[in-house]
Amino acid sequence: MTRYLHTMIRVTDPEATVRFFELIGLREVRRVDSEKGRFTLIFLAAPGDEAAQVELTHNWDPEPYPGGRNFGHLAYRVDDIYQTCQRLMDAGVTINRPPRDGHMAFVRTPDGISIELLQDGHLAPQEPWASMPNTGEW
Repeated sequence: MTRYLHTMIRVTDPEATVRFFELIGLREVRRVDSEKGRFTLIFLAAPGDEAAQVELTHNWDPEPYPGGRNFGHLAYRVDDIYQTCQRLMDAGVTINRPPRDGHMAFVRTPDGISIELLQDGHLAPQEPWASMPNTGEW
């Protein structure tokens, strides 16, 4: 039997990244610090969907992680894409691809990993989202 466990992304600022994912609605479910390996693993999941986790790997010795776009993206279904995007914007997150269609948006983590937000169903287009342009890459 094969079972999905998690998707791992490397992060440079674990607390900023945890805060980012909390804005989307994920919660920390487990944390492991390895003194010997000099790393921290933080596992996050959406409440009620704990089997689908994202693992944040923070290596204590600084190293750059260029090219977050080459990873592709993580995708999350949200109950209200407009509320989610507003919460992210209020926290200073750029909405790279606004939910103009009431269904899909893209944002980036503090380390540049693309995150796709998908509305559960469709919401009617509404301002300011309907006329908001794309910003940067997504």
